[in-house]
Amino acid sequence: MTGLRETILNNVRRREKWNNSAEDVISCNNIFCRVFIMKNKTYNRKKILVVFLCAALVLCALIGRLVYLMIFDAEYYQELAQDLHEREREIKAARGEIVDRNGVVLATNRTVCTISVIHSQIEDPDLVTEVLSEELGLDESEVREKVEKVSSMEKIRTNVDKETGDKIREYDLPGVKVDEDYRRYYPYDELASRVLGFTGGDNQGIIGLEVKYEDYLKGTNGTILTVTDARGIELEGVAEDRIEPVAGETLKVSLDYNIQAYCQQAAENVLEEKQAEAVSILLMNPQNGEVYAMVNAPEFNLNEPYELNTGVQAETLSDEELQEQLNQMWRNRCINDTYEPGSTFKIITASACLEEGVVDLDDTFVCPGYRIVEDRRIRCHKVGGHGQETFVEGIQNSCNPVFMDIGLRLGADRFYDYFGEFGLFDLTGIDLPGEAGTIMHRREDIGIVELATMTFGQSFQVTPIQMAVTVSSLINGGTRVTPHIAVGMVDEEGEFIEKFEYETESGVVSEETSETMRTLLESVVSQGSGKNAYIEGYSIGGKTATSQTLPRSANKYISSFIGFAPADDPQILGIVIIHDPKGVYYGGTIAAPVLRDIYDNVLPYLGIEKTEAMVYTK
Repeated sequence: MTGLRETILNNVRRREKWNNSAEDVISCNNIFCRVFIMKNKTYNRKKILVVFLCAALVLCALIGRLVYLMIFDAEYYQELAQDLHEREREIKAARGEIVDRNGVVLATNRTVCTISVIHSQIEDPDLVTEVLSEELGLDESEVREKVEKVSSMEKIRTNVDKETGDKIREYDLPGVKVDEDYRRYYPYDELASRVLGFTGGDNQGIIGLEVKYEDYLKGTNGTILTVTDARGIELEGVAEDRIEPVAGETLKVSLDYNIQAYCQQAAENVLEEKQAEAVSILLMNPQNGEVYAMVNAPEFNLNEPYELNTGVQAETLSDEELQEQLNQMWRNRCINDTYEPGSTFKIITASACLEEGVVDLDDTFVCPGYRIVEDRRIRCHKVGGHGQETFVEGIQNSCNPVFMDIGLRLGADRFYDYFGEFGLFDLTGIDLPGEAGTIMHRREDIGIVELATMTFGQSFQVTPIQMAVTVSSLINGGTRVTPHIAVGMVDEEGEFIEKFEYETESGVVSEETSETMRTLLESVVSQGSGKNAYIEGYSIGGKTATSQTLPRSANKYISSFIGFAPADDPQILGIVIIHDPKGVYYGGTIAAPVLRDIYDNVLPYLGIEKTEAMVYTK
């Protein structure tokens, strides 16, 4: 500012006479003030213009945003506003039932209630706490904590029986909601527990068919919409909006309640009699793969699936130990576990050798009670040996040396090839979760000793369902079927809405080989080691087995028997496996009679009439 004043004085001095009088000074100051004021006015106008422009831009932006919200985004904010005044409660859909082949209900639903509280609607917290704790049998402090919790809705208890729910509803307590729900119910408790499976607290499948067919069974939940004011209080006189739930579809399965119940009873009897670790029984149709019964004793209670059936107190276990115990209890031994099949595998060895043409029925062998293979002495179950015998007699006697001999004729490579051709390297594709695969040597690791032991079913492992399916293909004419439980979805009248289709593979063996095997296996029951499965008037084919579990030093055995009927036209095939029986453990002695007793009841039930046995003759 001082510089500006000096500039003005210098200009005045040059243009006018300057006397430094008082008048000159005042004149100079006046000129200075006029210039300064003019300069400030120009500067302020620029500032005002900038501020105005900025304000105008902000105002335009706000107007634009408001227009966008009111016109283009109006629907979204209308929905948000509606949500603030609506309270949504879920209506659970009824889960689809599971029925057996005859329409017997194996899994259904029971009506239960879910008790909830809405904090903003409660008028008397003390009364609500008292009533709910008393009627539900809950600790009062636990209930009070939920009642006083500030939330839109707080669940007090689920799966409350309908009678208790109705009683609470009669109190008509503001803020207390009683919604009906469904809980899975199994009318026969333990029947086919590992096949049917069970559901969790959210009614979702956990194991078995319940989880496999979850998408069909679960249905679609509905909702109840109520209108509230700003405080969350429901408005009177405003009707509720309901979206009705859609129930799940009904699943029809191939299981037969009567056959399953009888097999389970037979399994429990031998389990107790032999003090065994477990007993598995599987019955299926070898022509189409339908499973009539699948038992894994001891079964567990489907209505109380978290209660151990082993006698162990859950309170004594850690959470990890308890879960491990439950996982073991829920395992389906027929499909989830593998075992050494033992002599039942001789059916497969014999079929491969007959198909390859390396053995004839009248070939003769000598059994001294053992074979020396490389540096190993591998014995027969008959210590003194069977002496001279034909191939047919070798099957009837279940003679290990005979099968070692024909296996060595076949060779390790071709034996391995037949494993693949018979489908033993593949899963069966059964419609249950968790199927295990075959545990087998690599091709390059199979030496003469391994080949010898494999011919009579040792040194590798398969599942029971794999054995049942493979043997089915060898005695049904050479068609490998897909084992299955589910047949399709049906309506209320039992008519199919959707029928499931399953793959088959033909040409596993020739019809000639299949017919020969049916005849040979019938002779095993009528004249050989499987005679304890014989039923007068019925032609039954089958094979016994006794295998030792690992480690061998534990001296634990698995007794088993595979049998089918009628032998000339198989309509049913069964397998009985007894794990670690006490006392006598030979399959022909303890497993074959179990299937005989089952067939004695099941064959007439299925309408299979008695015929003359087809005794093998040369």
